[in-house]
Amino acid sequence: MTIHAPPPEGGRIIDEPMETALSRRYLAYALSTITNRALPDVRDGFKPVHRRILYAMHQMRLNPQAAARKCAKVVGEVMGGYHPHGDASIYEALVRLAQDFAQRYPLVDGQGNFGNIDGDSAAAMRYTECKLTPAAVLLLEGIDQDAVDFRPTYDDQDEEPVVLPAGFPNLLANGSSGIAVGMATSIPPHNVGELIDACQLLLERPEATTDELVQLVPGPDFPTGGVAVEGRAAILDAYETGRGGVRLRARWETEDLGRGVWRIVVTEMPYQVQKSRLIEALADLIEQKKAPLLGDVRDESAEDIRLILEPKNRTIEPEMLMESLFKLSDLEVRFPINMNVLDADGTPRVMGLKACLKAFLDHRREVLNRRSQWRIARVEKRLHLLEGLRIVFLNLDEVIRIVREEEQPKAVLIARFGLTEVQADFILDTRLRQLARLEEMTIENEFKELSEELANLKALTSSEGKQWKAVSKELEAVRKALISPRRTTMGEAVDASAFVAPEAFIPREAITVILSERGWIRAAKGKVEDPSELKFKEGDKLAYLVPAYTTDKLLVGASDGRIFTIGADKLASGRGHGEPLRLMIDLDEKAEIINLLAHQPGGKLLIASKAGYGFIAPEDDTLAQKRGGKQVLNGEMLAMLRVPTSPMGDHVATIGENIKTLIFPLAELPEMGRGKGVKLQSFKQGGLADVTVFNAEQGPEWADGGGRRRNWPDWKDWLGKRAGAGRQGPRGLRKFR
Repeated sequence: MTIHAPPPEGGRIIDEPMETALSRRYLAYALSTITNRALPDVRDGFKPVHRRILYAMHQMRLNPQAAARKCAKVVGEVMGGYHPHGDASIYEALVRLAQDFAQRYPLVDGQGNFGNIDGDSAAAMRYTECKLTPAAVLLLEGIDQDAVDFRPTYDDQDEEPVVLPAGFPNLLANGSSGIAVGMATSIPPHNVGELIDACQLLLERPEATTDELVQLVPGPDFPTGGVAVEGRAAILDAYETGRGGVRLRARWETEDLGRGVWRIVVTEMPYQVQKSRLIEALADLIEQKKAPLLGDVRDESAEDIRLILEPKNRTIEPEMLMESLFKLSDLEVRFPINMNVLDADGTPRVMGLKACLKAFLDHRREVLNRRSQWRIARVEKRLHLLEGLRIVFLNLDEVIRIVREEEQPKAVLIARFGLTEVQADFILDTRLRQLARLEEMTIENEFKELSEELANLKALTSSEGKQWKAVSKELEAVRKALISPRRTTMGEAVDASAFVAPEAFIPREAITVILSERGWIRAAKGKVEDPSELKFKEGDKLAYLVPAYTTDKLLVGASDGRIFTIGADKLASGRGHGEPLRLMIDLDEKAEIINLLAHQPGGKLLIASKAGYGFIAPEDDTLAQKRGGKQVLNGEMLAMLRVPTSPMGDHVATIGENIKTLIFPLAELPEMGRGKGVKLQSFKQGGLADVTVFNAEQGPEWADGGGRRRNWPDWKDWLGKRAGAGRQGPRGLRKFR
């Protein structure tokens, strides 16, 4: 055994910049993820793990007629021979191939518990069994006839197919989804009959447009059914560009219970929506008063879906109830379309409907040619042997004599009749009973049939037109084998704006909003007469008490300059301590609540910062649609005050941290939606301590140290221009509120 000396010092060290090393290695990782895990091949629609599962099952002869085998056996075969990853990921992929609610055309016939639409997971692989379905056989047909290329497996012990022959366009038929590095794919399932009709159109007229294809393939066909309510223009654009989306709704019907009482029965769920989670979400909407039209929800499903939705009262229209729930829940989902696939060269590309179908047809033509060449080679070999047998029958006595008398019969046969070694070996291995007269006729018939087949195969491989006709004939046979009615109905695009908002059905009731210093919020019915009777958690106390109605929107001002909006009907009951306000809005941990107001349409707010800047903001412009609120003030908010409308506020009073006070007309402040504002009061040091808005006829008030309200009759002595320094305020004035 030769012992090699270790490399010289530094021989295994690569000197390169860190940035270059990281980018090169990350790029290698990204490419591996894209090509080997996340994106499907446009030709057969599979990622490597699914392709390996089907090929391993084919090698194990788990065809539809065979007995099913344990999934653990299949997973072990795939993991040991083809897919060097965890058994859990392989089994999850296998289970998905068997779920009729996940696959439009299941490729694995699963026996046992393979999960359900409620979201329950499959049983362990040691309990379940599987075999291939007829659809999977169509995808594998011809794989043993040199129809596709093979490559070495990860350990170089065997070979695996680069792509499957794919008898039907599986990429679009069953769809695919995945997330790679820097890219993703999301392809919905379709109806095979419609896809093959589109393929036939492309074979007849390759110049056919996507618009013509969409007439045959109007949209996705999901295994769970439902109603697609996306407009044709949007679907056409998605199929043209490869990117878009489709809105999918649950299928429902109204069940009349008599005497004007009715209920909704949901019979089909949107694709990939788990029924159990949907029911939980609907129940939460009822509990949190976010679905004011829905009274109750329950599940009466057996083998079929039967989800019962009861209205709050019989005066509600069924369409109105469902439209509100479509907005609030996963009874309507938007399935994204991103047809990002690996083309025949293994390059990631976003392809439209026509490009995907053409790539499939090109693949089918290549498979046809390769299978034809494989068959030609075997027919020619058989004809070569039959020619030798024909010579034997013409010279049977001489052949028998040579075999009996010659020491080297093979060499004599070759020399005497001009045979090849293959023919001579075949003749010598032929049994005597095959030389009967009847066998001679059989051989002649076989020779004639194979000669005709060979001529047809050679004519096929030399004519592109005949190849496309053969592809068309094969697709028509597949269509008859897999044809099934469409499950997803293509409905009309719905304009939700035509329906009244569900908030319009919220009963208008007087409430009092209670917010504690620690941020717990609740709503008590009616008016709170004595705030001292309110109870809080230990160490907590009242911060804001706001009269409102259940139909109001609440404005929450925060010190980080944002204003949040909360529906008053969504607050917890006043019987308990409420719930943390931070669970309802995305409030920064360092931010504090500045004020809580009930929104008044058309009202105005004075927004002021600690730096001494401010402006007037229309209340309607401060309403936020998201949990993150709306950034209104550029700076640290000190105050969010409502400008009185009756009587109209017309003056602003400010007090600085230096105890100096300034009063100026409200008209000097600009009105704006957001920003920094203008200078309210000037300070040599420190900032603004407090601000208020008041009416000149009534005059301002301020709070003394004892918490009592005091009038300010001589306030006009502090009148000045905005941005002035002001003068020393009255004795005891520290804040206005």
